[in-house]
Amino acid sequence: MSAPAVPVRPATAESDPIDVLLAEGRERHRAGALTASAAFGRRALLKIKHDPKQLVDATAIPILLTVLFTYLFGGAISGSTSEYLKALLPGVLGMSISIVTMYGGARLAQDMQTGAFDRFRGLPVWRGAFVFGGLLSDAGRYLFASTIVVGLGLLMGYRPDGGVVGVLAAVCLVIAFGVALSLVWSMLALVVRDPAVVLSIANAVLMPLSFASNIFVTPTTMPGWLQAFVDVNPLSHLATAARDLMNDTGDAGGAVLWSLAATALIVLVCAPVTLRLYSKQG
Repeated sequence: MSAPAVPVRPATAESDPIDVLLAEGRERHRAGALTASAAFGRRALLKIKHDPKQLVDATAIPILLTVLFTYLFGGAISGSTSEYLKALLPGVLGMSISIVTMYGGARLAQDMQTGAFDRFRGLPVWRGAFVFGGLLSDAGRYLFASTIVVGLGLLMGYRPDGGVVGVLAAVCLVIAFGVALSLVWSMLALVVRDPAVVLSIANAVLMPLSFASNIFVTPTTMPGWLQAFVDVNPLSHLATAARDLMNDTGDAGGAVLWSLAATALIVLVCAPVTLRLYSKQG
């Protein structure tokens, strides 16, 4: 006699995303990559809804960097805060998102320590959906942080010559780079499995890249060896691209292409390695 069918609860707007995956697994044996990633991304966003303090990193860092550096260095470097904002704000946009990326990797490492990672690996879904679903939720956090930076800049007197189109293009570019950088920290989390270690390594990498760049000052006043580093620093190119797009300087092509190439390179290198590391966990 055949076994009785397992009842499947219909998915609704209030359904737990993981319940939906389980239901699809019972019906179809395996959820698709996009469906599974979207479900895990939605789960991460729902966690933010019930625990808003998860947005502290995406809120405090952009506000602190924008306000602090504008009023500390604006008058000394450019003569006025309004002039300095034109150069600073696009750079801070890229820097804020880059710094926030480390927390996504730390959360993945924490899930691995608490056992949630092992539980979700047992679901009938595409391998890597848990990791890439987290990247989708990270993109939402980066959009939130970008909105804060741009909105705060407008309140402080910044007026982008590139208009809405230029601002949106810069935000999209920065978010794309941020998601690619998040993939690096996710890969690191799968290796070290410790949130504190992920944050320590990420800080050791991101702090020098952030301050040894053209975000706060022009590199012409720096020593030659430091200028050489700034010229190849990916955050410098990202800041230049964001400035060109937001301020409509007419020179956006080279910096934008460089940033897009760097983003694509990071994804092409890190995505396969991340999937391989994910498959070896257990």
